[in-house]
Amino acid sequence: MSAERTTVQVGERELSLSNLHKVLYPATGTTKADVIEYYARIAPVMLPHLADRCITLKRFPDGVEHEGFFEKRCPKHRPAWVGTALGPGDRNGQIGYCRMDETASLVWAANMAALELHVPMALAADLDSPRAVVFDFDPGQPAGMRECCEAALWVRDVLAAVNLQGWAKTSGSKGLQLYVPLNSPCTHEKAADFALAVGQLLEHQHRDRVTTTMAKAVRPGRIFVDWSQNARHKTTIGVYSMRARAEPTCSTPVTWDEVEACAAGGVEPRFTWREVLARVEAHGDLFAPVLTTVQTLPSAG
Repeated sequence: MSAERTTVQVGERELSLSNLHKVLYPATGTTKADVIEYYARIAPVMLPHLADRCITLKRFPDGVEHEGFFEKRCPKHRPAWVGTALGPGDRNGQIGYCRMDETASLVWAANMAALELHVPMALAADLDSPRAVVFDFDPGQPAGMRECCEAALWVRDVLAAVNLQGWAKTSGSKGLQLYVPLNSPCTHEKAADFALAVGQLLEHQHRDRVTTTMAKAVRPGRIFVDWSQNARHKTTIGVYSMRARAEPTCSTPVTWDEVEACAAGGVEPRFTWREVLARVEAHGDLFAPVLTTVQTLPSAG
């Protein structure tokens, strides 16, 4: 693979892109140019969900058939206009994460084969206050997406009983996630406790279908409700992010009608990057309410 470079203008930024013909998804022939095109085109709806947050990159320079690596610390070779924000960091203290505040930042990251963007629940300016509660439904085989959709509907019923709303998205992999926007004062501990309590309620009602236990030995055939994703140091795959799977699928907002249809045995929601772009063109950002809806978690008990 030659180190061919192409200079492009993205807004006010000039970027030098390399190896645009390099295949990152061999099963579908999806190239780095395709990945860059996707992130450039999805930017208008994706950026509001990334803005002012500490973004963790997961890079796959040799493509999805090779092991990738997480990159929390924003690379020193970044352009001067790629900002950073201090985040939870690691055992050695806080580190500067990349900020994705403009389309050029996404294109720059895509050029480094950062296929996945992982996002915390809190803003960089207030790391102790999550903006949403997340329920991450992880199926243990032979359970799959249909069972995840069932679990999401059960959680929706619990939320409705305490006057809360949630919005669902695919993980882009094998699971489903449900976000309960807060956009009001809350702590990570309270968010995690709430998610665990709801998960345990479902576990009590559907003991053979749901678990909140992290041990993989108890997961086969069950949906693991991963409440621990609400911890201060955790991130979740960003909405609209591509995933490093055999096909270039993306974490995609879905409607409750789609979740209900899936739970009833209909089409499972699973979308590749071109399909996501078509959905956004037709429906706009189905996840936009997560950024603006103000809700408050119920008091303990």
